[in-house]
Amino acid sequence: MVNKIIDYCSRNVFIVFTFTIFLFFGSVVAIKNTPVDALPDLSDVQVIVFTEWKGRNPRIIEDQITYPITIKLLSAPKVRDVRAQSFYGFSFVYVIFEEGTDIYWARSRVLEYLNSIRGKLPEGVNPAIGPDATGLGWVYQYVLIDKKHKYDLSELR
Repeated sequence: MVNKIIDYCSRNVFIVFTFTIFLFFGSVVAIKNTPVDALPDLSDVQVIVFTEWKGRNPRIIEDQITYPITIKLLSAPKVRDVRAQSFYGFSFVYVIFEEGTDIYWARSRVLEYLNSIRGKLPEGVNPAIGPDATGLGWVYQYVLIDKKHKYDLSELR
């Protein structure tokens, strides 16, 4: 089969040359129009709900906070998965949305559903959504150190 391809290409040089030129220019156009990101964010669209209720054990937190919030958020639109963890005095609920969902739309849906469940939670318990950031945001943390003490903090910044 490889011999047939080589034989065809050697007999039809003009077709091969023309195809190569079109392929080259098509590649140049594709490279220019493709958005480039230094570190593409491949993480899921996720909203974290944090709830604190000091002095309670994980079983009570699970039964009275984590479970009701999880069940309510499972019915939100475009939710793919809901994961939760209960600890001493606090609860984390991770709401993972379908791919392509806008993060701000997802956060607003979670807030709507949290507002509708607040009356069913114990007195003084206020669930809050986590910061607007992905796990990829931590990649950009670094430290500038001036070992020779030539620059002040504003110059290092």
